[in-house]
Amino acid sequence: MRPLFVYYPPCGTCRKAARWLAERGIEVEARNIVTDRPSAEELGRWIPMSGLPVRKFFNTSGLLYKELELKDKIKGMSHKELVALLSADGKLVKRPVLVLPDRVLVGFKEEVWQEALGR
Repeated sequence: MRPLFVYYPPCGTCRKAARWLAERGIEVEARNIVTDRPSAEELGRWIPMSGLPVRKFFNTSGLLYKELELKDKIKGMSHKELVALLSADGKLVKRPVLVLPDRVLVGFKEEVWQEALGR
C-alpha cells in the first residue's frame, strides 16, 4: 500500500515534501486537501495515529484560521467539534499530511519523515 500524501499544491512546504519523496523514489497516492478534504471519519482515525492532540492538526498560520479567529475559540471546543471544523475546510488542516499504515505525519520535518520511511 502506498502512503497517502495529502497536500495543497500552492503550498511551498508541500512542494518541498513532494520533491523529497520523489528524490527517494517513494511513490504515494497524492490527494489535494482542498478539492478532496479529509472527512471527519478519516481525521478521527488519523489523529490518534499521529500521537498529536487534535489542535496540532490546525493550520494556525492560514488565512482562514485567522479570519475565523480560531486561536481562542478552539480552546473551548470539544474534540468532536474540532474534528468537524477541520473536516469542513481543507485549508484549516496543517499540511502536508502523510498517512502511513502505522502512523500519520503532520507537517514536513525531513528528519521525522526520514525516520518514519527509513530513507
